[in-house]
Amino acid sequence: MSKKQDEMTPEQKQYQQLEQKHEIQRPVLKNCIKAFWVGGLICVIGQAISYFYIYFFNFTEQTAGNPTVATMVFISMLLTGFGIYDRLGQFAGAGSAVPVTGFGNAVISAAIEHRTEGFVLGVGGNMFKLAGSVILFGVVSAFFVALIKTLLIIWGVL
Repeated sequence: MSKKQDEMTPEQKQYQQLEQKHEIQRPVLKNCIKAFWVGGLICVIGQAISYFYIYFFNFTEQTAGNPTVATMVFISMLLTGFGIYDRLGQFAGAGSAVPVTGFGNAVISAAIEHRTEGFVLGVGGNMFKLAGSVILFGVVSAFFVALIKTLLIIWGVL
């Protein structure tokens, strides 16, 4: 027994046993497989969109990334607005949240949730609550990576 369990009263121990008895067993392997396949399917769609930009708009593989990401985020925002992405998220879990489409879903979900408070204070004020930390981390990370790359170029390593 751990120290925390030793300090429990008999009622707390009894409650913990009752809680463990009634706890729903989650199908972890099944959930992992669903997340893997849905996340993979989202990535395949992203790759197809990338090839679309390369083939029809003469982008290179390096330059097709930005419009591909923007398109994927836009599609996820549309699907969230229609309620489709939320059902996909309930089915796939992290498989729908980890790709860049999860970012679009987080932004629009917060905006939809607070739309009754008005466009400025509701939608505008709450839209980036969930996604704000992602944006901040991305910008700070990009700054430090660019700084390191610049220093390496100056020092002649790259």
